[in-house]
Amino acid sequence: MPDTILPVPTDLRHDLTISEIKSTIVDVPTVRKHKLSSLSVTAQSYVIVELRLGNGVIGIGEAATLGGPRWSEECVEGIKATIDTYLAPALIGAAAERFEAARARMDEAAKRNNAAKGAIESALFDAVGKTLGVPAVQLLGGVVRDSVPVLWTLASGDPGQEIEEAERKIAARLHNIFKVKIGAKTPEADMARMRQLAGALEGRATLIVDANQAWDETTALRCLPILAEIGVTLVEQPLPAWNIPGMARLRTRSAVPLMADECVFSSHDMLDVARAGAADVVSLKLVKHGGLLATRDVAAVARAAGIGLYGGCLLESSIGAAAHLHVFAGLRDLTWGCEHFGPQILTGDLVTEPLRFEDFQIHLPIGPGLGITLDPDQLRRYARQ
Repeated sequence: MPDTILPVPTDLRHDLTISEIKSTIVDVPTVRKHKLSSLSVTAQSYVIVELRLGNGVIGIGEAATLGGPRWSEECVEGIKATIDTYLAPALIGAAAERFEAARARMDEAAKRNNAAKGAIESALFDAVGKTLGVPAVQLLGGVVRDSVPVLWTLASGDPGQEIEEAERKIAARLHNIFKVKIGAKTPEADMARMRQLAGALEGRATLIVDANQAWDETTALRCLPILAEIGVTLVEQPLPAWNIPGMARLRTRSAVPLMADECVFSSHDMLDVARAGAADVVSLKLVKHGGLLATRDVAAVARAAGIGLYGGCLLESSIGAAAHLHVFAGLRDLTWGCEHFGPQILTGDLVTEPLRFEDFQIHLPIGPGLGITLDPDQLRRYARQ
């Protein structure tokens, strides 16, 4: 696979004009409750974007949220309204292959709304890649890796159930790294749960934790030594997103590396976190950063500052996960792997062929564009009426 960006032939420029952008809200049940510090979900909601070019090619994109506008300010209802009312009109008639120009048009039409913009940009890369017969990662500069180590999140809150779940994943050689969602219960209960998990999985699995902003500094200072003692290798966003100085203070006293998530949406946020020395690792998400190009911008700032890269997720289906994988596949460093297990937690996926999970890795889908095909029957099945 050549590592060059292919030029768009002149005779295809008219064909690459954006002619239609359609958005659909879908709600897909999950196989079990997914519980975070401030919310829990039993179904995952998405906005699916279908973007048609003048040549008839349709590109697919996805925006994911968790439990409405509670993880960030966006919700699927608002995402669809923003796409239909503001972003789509700004792009109709534009050249799809001019990705940066499309990004500028969307920024002029709406502030932030990163998940909405990311869904459209994913569809742009999918449509142009399909037209040219190349994977989206080629349009970003080429492949560095064909697969990424992938973890599974334990988030039911029941340690007995979580141990059984982890055992099944290890036995099937799907996952041997587990992120545990904490913060919904007392710190004492969370630490007891972590000791139980660590004891049961010792020597066979790696554990990280995500507090989802649930702690204050004093709580974190009590809990971080315990997590270090039991072998936890990474702690995600222990403090509220606004408390970057607090994250920096914790980092000087923690034996466990700290990961920034909700405090890094833009490349400017990443620069602030880097200057403050507030994180060892950053979680990359298209819905946070606003698309494939913006995610690479954030990754570039982090890499320049010596901050490690981790592929975060928001329980995306195979559509959103595929878009992330095309970014991750082109990053020079992705030391901490990714967590795009989302397709496996859904009772049904939205594509004709699911992504491949094998030998503790998730594999880059093969084919032009994002390498996936929307299943229209599944889209109709899960579409919100």
